[in-house]
Formats: sequence, structure tokens, C-alpha cells
Amino acid sequence: MRYFRLYVMFVTQYLKMLMEYKADFLIGILGFLFTQGSGIAFIWLVFQKIPHLNGWDFHQVVFIYGFAQLPRGLDHLLTDNLWLLSGQIIVRGEFDRYLLRPVNPLFQVVAERFQFDALGELLVGILLVGMALPYAHISITPFKALIFVVVILAGTVIYTSVKLFFASMALWIQFSQAILFMNYQLSNFAKYPLSIYNKVVRGILTFVIPFGFTAYYPAGYFVDKVDLAHALWGTMAAAALSFAVAYMTWLKGLKSYQSVGN
Repeated sequence: MRYFRLYVMFVTQYLKMLMEYKADFLIGILGFLFTQGSGIAFIWLVFQKIPHLNGWDFHQVVFIYGFAQLPRGLDHLLTDNLWLLSGQIIVRGEFDRYLLRPVNPLFQVVAERFQFDALGELLVGILLVGMALPYAHISITPFKALIFVVVILAGTVIYTSVKLFFASMALWIQFSQAILFMNYQLSNFAKYPLSIYNKVVRGILTFVIPFGFTAYYPAGYFVDKVDLAHALWGTMAAAALSFAVAYMTWLKGLKSYQSVGN
């Protein structure tokens, strides 16, 4: 409860900051809407020439694309400050303040920024999933609805874990944003069926940086392309393992951290 109250306080203060620049806030949301809209336009243009993509039709691909935006959008909404940790926080000597407070440092880093630009990403994801449901012949049952919520949350943990792992490298090398950006961009491959890629790409997105479990495997279950074991248990296992590795890296980095000063 103490951390919940602290989180509400952090978010409240950040909202006050955002309201000082309302135009920037709205432009950020519109920018995400435009970016995601261009991605859908690209898929539509591809399917004008290719009716099926390795057994996937247009509406099934749109469902995966929309599904992929939901965990990514939640991660963007809640943990966007990890990008600043990998970039400027340590370089500017601002990380020391987290260590001086009687609160978990990782909690402070995450709670300090609440990125409302991600609402555009989430809105696009919800609209695409809703639009694709009837055309992709997806039946909705209470059981599937529960699985949907679980795998979305697990996918969010995977996104956060990847960011935390590479952002934690900054505790040793001070600046790891380029490394984080390079690896995070692999998530764009997960917006499409992994079956269209070769074995190397599928292996990386499944076993190395498991972005495949943020979209393809769980979303594939709802369109009868992936079995329940891979969709549910595989996603949950990938989330638990990736977070464990990321958090251990974070803790080890804290022990190795040396202030750069300011």
C-alpha cells in the first residue's frame, strides 16, 4: 500500500507537468496514431498483391498487428523512463538521488514517468483487434477472454524486461540507449507471423529476445494457428524467465555502479 500511494503521487506530479504543455501532449498521441496507421496502410498494400501470406489472410495479420500494440503500449505507458535511464539519467549524474531515498530505486525510476503518448498506441491496438475479430472468425468465450488478459500482461512484462536488461547495462557503461534501441527494434518483427521468417529470425525472437511471445504465439492461438501450451504457458514462462534475468542484471549493476558526478 505504501508503494501504491507513492506511485499515485508520482503520477499526479507527472500529470501536472504534462498539463503545462497540452499541445505537446496531444501532438504526441496523434503522432502515435499516425505512425500505427501507416503500418496498417503498408499491410493493406501488401495484401492487395498477395492475398495470403504463408497461410495468413489480411484480417489475421491485422489481428496480430493490433494485438502486438497492446503489451507494447502498456509497457510504453508505464515504464518509459527506462529509456532515459539508459540514456541521460546516469550520464548526467542524476541516478544518485534514487539511491539516497528510502524507496526501491527501480520503483522510483519506473514511477517517475507516466507516458500518456502511449494512449495512441493502445487505442490503435484496441481498434484493430476489435475490427479484426469478426473477419478473422475468432469466437469469444470467458475462457479465451481470461487468456487474452493474461497473455497481454505477460507480454507487457517481456517488453519491460527487455528494456530493463539493456537499460541496466548503463550502470556499467553509463550510456546504453543505442544498445537498447537496436534490440528493442526487433519487436517490429513480432507484429507479423513468425512463420514468414527463416529459422534464425524465429529462433532469436523465441529463445534469445522473446518478442515472439508478445504477439505471434499468444495471438496465433485465437486464430487457431498456435496451440494453447505455446500461447499461454510459453508466454508466461518467457515473461517469468526474462524478468528474472533482467532484474538480476539490474541488482548486479547496482552493486557495480559508480557515480559519474554532476
